[in-house]
Amino acid sequence: MADEIVIDTQSMKYHPFPSLGRDLSRLVLGSMVFSLEALDLTFELLDTWMELGGNIVDTAHVYSGGNSERAIGRWFQERGRWDELVLLTKGAHHNADRRRVTPEDITCDLRDSLARLKIDTIDLYLLHRDDPDAPVGPIVEALNEHLRAGRIRAFGGSNWSPERLEAANAYAAAHGLEGFSASSPNLSLAVQTEPVWADCLSASDPRSRAWYTRTQMPLFAWSSQAGGFFTGLYSPDNLENEDMVRVYYSDDNWERLRRATELGERRGFTAHQVALAWVLHQPFPVFALIGPHTVEELNSSVAALDLQLSPDEVRWLNLEE
Repeated sequence: MADEIVIDTQSMKYHPFPSLGRDLSRLVLGSMVFSLEALDLTFELLDTWMELGGNIVDTAHVYSGGNSERAIGRWFQERGRWDELVLLTKGAHHNADRRRVTPEDITCDLRDSLARLKIDTIDLYLLHRDDPDAPVGPIVEALNEHLRAGRIRAFGGSNWSPERLEAANAYAAAHGLEGFSASSPNLSLAVQTEPVWADCLSASDPRSRAWYTRTQMPLFAWSSQAGGFFTGLYSPDNLENEDMVRVYYSDDNWERLRRATELGERRGFTAHQVALAWVLHQPFPVFALIGPHTVEELNSSVAALDLQLSPDEVRWLNLEE
């Protein structure tokens, strides 16, 4: 595993993120439940997150129709903690009418996000989707323009393939520009049998993980806890959640759940915590996105940072031995 800096702030652990020149918490607080209609919950989760030592939150232009960003903006405005919390947001998501990874759509979404969040600069800006048919050059040029203007500090891609990331960074290198410094595919112990949503990519396969190991590109893993697959709420006989059945129900994943449960019982952790620890014990830098709905769920995820897995346990959990 890449070298790690550990700071004793309760259980929180950190890893350097060179593009921002600072250490980021290994867990990233997701914000899909944040909204103006749930400001009390939004503030409670953000306040608790800061108390626990978390220092990065993930959101997106499309979450809650923009209300996730607006709710975070209200929190920034009332708490005044702009310099303490790293903000990751995403833009240029496709819509039903067309694909939107264009310089114009990137600019439009970015300006919207800045206004909603009530900030002048976004720390880490990710393109929420990719369009493999779009040339990388204009995309890289547009992102560098926003970088020079101070609207963003670093950028990357969510659901971009290794091949597209390499192409974008090759263009950047050839033209003396900044390249993508982060990637955000899915990564979880439970392997997706098909994408959760259209145009989503996972890095759970051996080829993708080998690429991240070779390049050491920081990976921000969305759905790192597989949508709650390891919580004990699901079984082969429970078919109520159609998306869970479609994406995660497989013989191999039930065996992964069994092994996570067994190891957790031996070590004093839940299967859910074991699965999260597996994501963090990769041979490349991983920042795991979590999506708690309550403070109790948040505390449970942070507790997973105390679980250390050996390389043999990591392979065993993933059915590699």
